[in-house]
Amino acid sequence: MLDDRALLTAWQGGDERAGRTLVERHYEAVVRFFATKDRAAAPDLIQQTLVKFVESVRRIPQDCSVRAYVLGIARHVLYDHLRAAYQGAGRIDFSARSVADLQPGPSTILARERQSRLLLQALRQLPLESQLLVELYYWEELTGGEVADILGVPEGTVRTRLRRARNLLEQALTRLAESPELLTSTLADLDGWAQRVREELGSA
Repeated sequence: MLDDRALLTAWQGGDERAGRTLVERHYEAVVRFFATKDRAAAPDLIQQTLVKFVESVRRIPQDCSVRAYVLGIARHVLYDHLRAAYQGAGRIDFSARSVADLQPGPSTILARERQSRLLLQALRQLPLESQLLVELYYWEELTGGEVADILGVPEGTVRTRLRRARNLLEQALTRLAESPELLTSTLADLDGWAQRVREELGSA
């Protein structure tokens, strides 16, 4: 059986059968690559990867690992797919965002819905000024100076009141949370919750 390098040389020399052999040899690796990323889109992404592989045959260096080259194409195909699918999220930092972040499963979605319900319920129990502070700072992402301009108070006062509002929110969450686990995850995800609420309101 010919190794990858010999098959690549033959393919680049016009041997289409050698090309088909290489594609078949690395097909399962491409399937495995996408199986853990986006199962719904996997068939299309696999096809895109293989088409790009075939189209790039003349550019494949003779001394490279063919499998690594194919999986490098798969990586670019995946990233392009995710950028197109989540344009509203802005630039995606693939060194920080996970597949679960971008495509949460049913259990993750349920947990986030429980967090959002809890936070909204707790927020409504705050004094109105405290509620307004939290919304301006977390939802609208205003700076302390911008909030100070809106409220007509010094920025130092805003920061003091914001700390107090955050404490009141945590107290309300503690009273309302169904479990310690829900309380902990909700407090830890306050910024994520604010982002989701902004997105939901923006698309309403």
